[in-house]
Amino acid sequence: MPIAVIAPTGALTPTGEREIVPRLTEALIDVSGLTGNSFFTPMVAGVLHLLDPQHVHAAGSPASLVLIELKLPDIGLPSVEARRAFVERATDIAFALMTPGHERDAVRVNIVNAPAGGWGMGGVAYTGEGLAAAIGEAAAAESNPVTA
Repeated sequence: MPIAVIAPTGALTPTGEREIVPRLTEALIDVSGLTGNSFFTPMVAGVLHLLDPQHVHAAGSPASLVLIELKLPDIGLPSVEARRAFVERATDIAFALMTPGHERDAVRVNIVNAPAGGWGMGGVAYTGEGLAAAIGEAAAAESNPVTA
């Protein structure tokens, strides 16, 4: 479940550059209700793209924005409330990590859903049912560890 953050150089503080992707990862896992799930957690990956300020635009003009795109399988954040919670958390995180002088509306969040079989890891294309089963199996194994 890739998280891509795109920002012009200088929009984020040095701490922001280091911490935005890990904090967004934590927020997604938390909002999904899957903290500690050994299958789900490593599926969340992210990248920060820092661009020359002349290459980030709003309304056709250069703008100092933080753009966050989250790509999920079709079962990810399945309700409006869950998506709203992630958008709010992601905005709070990014805004707190931006350099002074930015407004909160300089943070834009977009959630994109992949159709069944359109999201994969390790060469396996998962359907929503397949992902739910794998997440459930991991949760069951974690709650009922086998002892020797």
